[in-house]
Amino acid sequence: MTTYDLVGVGIGPFNLSLAALCDGVPGVRSLFLDGKRAFSWHPGLLMEGTVLQVPFLADLVTMADPTSPWSYLNYLRRHDRMFPFFFSERFHIPRREYDHYCRWVAERLPSCRFDAEVTGLEWDEAAAAFAVTYRSSAGAVSRVLARKVVLGVGTEPVVPGALRPLTTEAHAGRVLHSAGYLAHRDRLAAAPDVTVIGAGQSGAEVVLDLLRSGGPFVRWLARTPAFAPMEYSKIGLEHFTPDYIRYFRGLQEAERERLVREQWQLYKGVSTETLADIHDELYERTIGGAEPPAALHPGVEVVAVDADADGYTLTCRHGPQEAGFELRTSAVVSATGYAAARPAFLEPLSDLIDWDGKGRYQVGGDYRIALDPRVSGELYVQNAELHTHGVGTPDLTLGAWRAATILNAVAGRTVLPVPDRVAWTTFGAPLAPEPTGLAAPRSAGSLR
Repeated sequence: MTTYDLVGVGIGPFNLSLAALCDGVPGVRSLFLDGKRAFSWHPGLLMEGTVLQVPFLADLVTMADPTSPWSYLNYLRRHDRMFPFFFSERFHIPRREYDHYCRWVAERLPSCRFDAEVTGLEWDEAAAAFAVTYRSSAGAVSRVLARKVVLGVGTEPVVPGALRPLTTEAHAGRVLHSAGYLAHRDRLAAAPDVTVIGAGQSGAEVVLDLLRSGGPFVRWLARTPAFAPMEYSKIGLEHFTPDYIRYFRGLQEAERERLVREQWQLYKGVSTETLADIHDELYERTIGGAEPPAALHPGVEVVAVDADADGYTLTCRHGPQEAGFELRTSAVVSATGYAAARPAFLEPLSDLIDWDGKGRYQVGGDYRIALDPRVSGELYVQNAELHTHGVGTPDLTLGAWRAATILNAVAGRTVLPVPDRVAWTTFGAPLAPEPTGLAAPRSAGSLR
């Protein structure tokens, strides 16, 4: 069997970033596998007009290696779009173009192999390597060895418990997660009434798209106390830095759990532009006293759903008022986010992985999963460490930095320098007491 220094399982933006940074690095022979036929990134939510919530510099490589040929700017140059991009004065690029950029990279990297679904990952003690088994859609089975493996399988859609019994073929196109929105958009736009659940960016974009279609009455429900904008202040964004990760990792588990719950506006809020567009759409549609085509209900949880021939009855609870009520609707879109899940191919390794008390990976500072000492290989993870590394985990801002951190660990040397002090904010207690009296001046570039 062929032996690789590194095998990546899954080719989403994070592992694609690692593949791009690995390209051409001496002494790192890599292979990246994905069961899909080609790269795709949230295809059900690539509506026209939607943009990334991070600047274009948070592409696959620039924040770690701006000289890389796999940068977004080089993509523009290769597609003769540099001047149009310059004149558009965009800092946040269309989501459809980000998807196209990633596909451009994935199709050209020789280490990326699609139609290769990983079905097994086990430790081969005799070879002192991981045995990775994968198969094509035609049924061809292959096996390679890897000294190091990086899990980048992404996250899975989360559906509230009350809706799960209805996520079947019988309710297809009427009860769905927002991940499949575009596939059922025409049917939803033709419905008399659609209820959207979830106060994040995806929920807001589905609400706005349905309003612009001019079709259904749109009801927007959310458990959060408000339809709140994402925290996007310059200082607030320093939560997406290596400094904050280091601080967060040093906290007790209970405190980390509390922070992740309370910091939802850092990574689950809605862009101010999208909220403004929804408001403007409602304003325009109610000129002359017309009835609003939507109803917005924060603080509401759906606790039960009953289906009949005409639609669905939602049993709801308003948390702050502790009041119950029912709503009728023709269709339900659950924009309730994503969560990391344990892939089935890990089962042969399960007893060799050091799980925490909640069945999650124990992840080190270099994104290495803790393993049984009998395993001399190394297993890394991307985008499944929210509980150990904080709110920056799913954010594209830290993607290239994290990939470079993993690359350095895999290579056993500094392939790409990665700064660990970049924020003006001091998270946690200062390392030394502040001087009393008149403080000595500091240089403009110093960081505490």
